[in-house]
Amino acid sequence: MPTRRAAALLLALLGALPACGALEDPVHEPDPLFPPIRSKLPLGTFSVSLSVQDLAASRAFYEKLGFEAVGGAPEQGWQILRNGTTTLGLFQGMFEGNLLTFNPGWSIDGRHPEDFPDVRELQARLEAEGVALTRRAEPDGDGPASIVATDPDGNVVLIDQHVPRPTRR
Repeated sequence: MPTRRAAALLLALLGALPACGALEDPVHEPDPLFPPIRSKLPLGTFSVSLSVQDLAASRAFYEKLGFEAVGGAPEQGWQILRNGTTTLGLFQGMFEGNLLTFNPGWSIDGRHPEDFPDVRELQARLEAEGVALTRRAEPDGDGPASIVATDPDGNVVLIDQHVPRPTRR
């Protein structure tokens, strides 16, 4: 059974720990082997989006693994499941293949931070680093938007912002 530390390490390795410190445990002393990590490029809350053949069968399977439905619209072919800090999106007939998904503007507990890196800012920074995007956001937009990149092994990374651009003070 994966431990909380193992899960936090996996998320950290993926660069997905939210800058808000949502995974820090205020009850226990920090472990020197697993210090809190702040991302140089906070991409938002991480989840895996699975393309499924049968939404009900997939949901039933993941519920046996301890996941619970926390959102979605099954009648539209999608469901969001969570087990602790692990989030899965199940999507029937919406896309091919599975996606690593990051959601700027969402915290792990489903809240919207007041300030976060907008997807258009992330796009500019990624392109400056030489990351080729297969889908780009309108740079001057201010509403929800998404960008897509593919890693060297063909894994698709979706950065999908559902909320408007944050208002900077």
